[in-house]
Amino acid sequence: MTFVEQIRQRAADLKCRIVFPESDDERVLAAASEIERTGMGTVILVTDNARLAETSSRSGLHSVHAEDESPLEFAHRMVAKGEADACVAGAVYTTADVLRSALRNVGLSPGVRVASSAFYMVLPPGAHVNEVLTFTDCAVVPYPTAENLADIALAAAHDRQFIVGDEPRVALLSFSTHGSAAGPSVDLVREAVAIIRERAPNLAVDGELQGDAALAPTVAARKSPSSAVAGRANVLVFPSLDAGNIAYKLVQRVGGAQALGPILQGFARPVADLSRGAEREDIINVAAIAALQSAGRAEDRAS
Repeated sequence: MTFVEQIRQRAADLKCRIVFPESDDERVLAAASEIERTGMGTVILVTDNARLAETSSRSGLHSVHAEDESPLEFAHRMVAKGEADACVAGAVYTTADVLRSALRNVGLSPGVRVASSAFYMVLPPGAHVNEVLTFTDCAVVPYPTAENLADIALAAAHDRQFIVGDEPRVALLSFSTHGSAAGPSVDLVREAVAIIRERAPNLAVDGELQGDAALAPTVAARKSPSSAVAGRANVLVFPSLDAGNIAYKLVQRVGGAQALGPILQGFARPVADLSRGAEREDIINVAAIAALQSAGRAEDRAS
């Protein structure tokens, strides 16, 4: 079973209520219908068009009419109140629209200061690294501070446990490995690592590490032989949005990886931001991941 098949099956077991505020988009309707058909979740469509709400209901999909307000705001409030488990938007709305509404209506998890994002990179067969790598942040925070990097790393590690199901091993990347080079960005990464270790002493984290030292055991043995993360990292934290965005697109286009995301992280309840180029399968995959995030947030609230 592939990773995508696994997350869809695990999402189906949760029976989450997933709200879509872009119900006039054909891609979203196709994805919503497939989610309902396969039992991956219960779909709630939000629309500001009363006739469309009635048509959707006749087709077997639950629909809500948001009168005199944005369907996006309405959908995020449903999630905030627990009337839906996750919101999936962004096929039509911009990332800025989604983030502003989510911050206003849902808010961040306790202790989190900045929202961020991750891509789950599913590597092709034969790749000599972990099958699924978390790349963060690739879509939201352009120039993170050390505190921002710590938030980004901790949010990515937290979500990976629920989405992938393994123990996160976090590498904060740089052009330097443990003092092999110097510069302001290297200092930034070192400071972030110190903050993470203070806030999450049991998390496997290391930095600063170059990409090869983070992923290749033979390189790690030479450059960082005592590290519990080097050569085995599965969460890669990039020092800037430039680095993260460039890296995920290169790994996707040149390396043949499947990029699932962007997945928003750090919010109190799951809110998703699709690429506006997303197709039906992309939307279904993001909905599955949002459902898994919902299970993780429920555990957080219970603890």
